[in-house]
Amino acid sequence: MFTGIIEEVGRIESIASEKGSRRITVSSRKLAKELSQGDSIAVSGVCLTAVSITSKSFAADLAEETWKRTAFSRINKGALVNLELPMRADGRFGGHMVQGHVDGTGKFLALDPLPDAEDYWLRIEIPPELARYVIFKGSLSIEGISLTVAHLEGTRVSAAIIPHTAEMTNLRFLKPADPVNLEVDMIAKYVEKMLKGEPANHPMTLEKLVSKGF
Repeated sequence: MFTGIIEEVGRIESIASEKGSRRITVSSRKLAKELSQGDSIAVSGVCLTAVSITSKSFAADLAEETWKRTAFSRINKGALVNLELPMRADGRFGGHMVQGHVDGTGKFLALDPLPDAEDYWLRIEIPPELARYVIFKGSLSIEGISLTVAHLEGTRVSAAIIPHTAEMTNLRFLKPADPVNLEVDMIAKYVEKMLKGEPANHPMTLEKLVSKGF
């Protein structure tokens, strides 16, 4: 389990392909020192397993499904990626519950500086099939970053980015049309499944769930 609070920005050192799978090596001066073989680490929102570790880097294998489903298909040597270690049992939730299971990719549109301010306005486009899980003021993991939806219009999503987030993540290095990893709030998916599982003669709408104190 992760929280979407990025701890370090790493750099892709290499991508090796063999027999339908790929192994990426990521430079990490901070977090690599805390890893042991088999540990999990979120790389731009994707939960991966460290299989080879040095004091300054780690490697992880990518299945074909991971490669196709995530924004890793756009990365190449030198690309910057957001890194986060799993939350400790005695840790605090600084963001929201992030599993590291990417639901799909969105399209980066822009990171615009706000007039007369140091903040930024992040704009992305999300797939229509994920739009039903995204709500105004709800949580959305973008490239592994826990963000709050500040504006929602159809499949266009905007989030306010403070200077610290811009400095500590890869957002400012993305280019228009770059794919970005998305993980929607898993609570929304659980609610949807529960609604679909209700007997046909006992319809239960979201409003009814709320009225019952769900």
